Amino acid sequence: MKHIPVSGPWITQKEIDYVTEAVTTAWYENANVYHARFERDFARYHDVRHAVALPSCTSAIHLALLALGIGPGDEVIVPDITWIASAAPITYVGATPVFADIERDSWCLSAASLNAAITHRTKAVIPVDLYGSMPDYDAIRTIADKHGIAIIEDAAEAIGSRYKNKPAGALGDIGVFSFHGSKTLTTGEGGMLITNNGQIAEKVLFQRDHGRPPGDRMFYNTQIAQKYKMSSMQAALGIAQLERLGQLVARKREIFKWYEEELRGLKGITLNYEGPDFTNSYWMTTVVIDPEYGLDKQQLMEKMMPHGIHCRPFFHPLSSLPAYAAVPGIREARERNRVSYEISPYAVNLPSALNLTPEDVQYVVKYFRQILSV
Repeated sequence: MKHIPVSGPWITQKEIDYVTEAVTTAWYENANVYHARFERDFARYHDVRHAVALPSCTSAIHLALLALGIGPGDEVIVPDITWIASAAPITYVGATPVFADIERDSWCLSAASLNAAITHRTKAVIPVDLYGSMPDYDAIRTIADKHGIAIIEDAAEAIGSRYKNKPAGALGDIGVFSFHGSKTLTTGEGGMLITNNGQIAEKVLFQRDHGRPPGDRMFYNTQIAQKYKMSSMQAALGIAQLERLGQLVARKREIFKWYEEELRGLKGITLNYEGPDFTNSYWMTTVVIDPEYGLDKQQLMEKMMPHGIHCRPFFHPLSSLPAYAAVPGIREARERNRVSYEISPYAVNLPSALNLTPEDVQYVVKYFRQILSV
């Protein structure tokens, strides 16, 4: 029986060589060489002034909120459909998450729902580029500017996507990325924060290193802060992956095209959307099945697993999770976010690892079709 993983990286000799060089040389006076290079190259790719390497995207969102001065009494709007890491840092800083609905086609934050969720306490919005898709950033920017709220773009899943030819992560006041082992560009674990705002960058650099200024050699801390840093080996791996990013994104798009071809003609399914204004990097190939098939996402995954096919559930609405049961306004969010609750039960991420072959995709679709035909 085949074993088809849901996600995984593409590692070549380039990555092995860079990491070997880092573990051999990145000590003493060279300790920060790879960090500086990774941050410089990443900022250049995204055409922004500042990039800060971090241990995760979660830490990047946490530092972004701190840099914006968000805390108790404030509200931050986040789409109901996303991984909890997009919202958890809101609680870290003592603010309140407000869950807004998604668009039916892109599965990303609905601008109309964002507008309806804004109150006098709203200080920021965190749009999420879900599975490589992107929302209507022009509409989101118009709303944010009107109300004076900051945009933290969560591009954790979308490196390589583009909106009107602008790279994902560069559409907000701050952009954040994940380099988890499942992501298109990986450092094993890791993240990045980017911005054009020098004051924000300075605050992030201060906050990520136990509350001391960058370059401080006196260990004279002026504030209790965080320890959010990436290792040289991770940075070296990130440099190599960034140099191959075009190749990595092209493979993701190729995998999606394989699925699109193999699923052609199958009624009652919807795949990832690519609109006229954005290019989708297709981190995950995702399929929504019509409820008339009588299968929810858990049943579908259970039926795929005996064939060695590993799938992931489309994210549950955050407002449905026990973790947020006590959040103010949660009942209203559950009633309000109809698209989130209509799509989530019937959608799964199909295997999307970078090592998939056309034969693997044919194998997955063969059993997917059989399961839907029963």
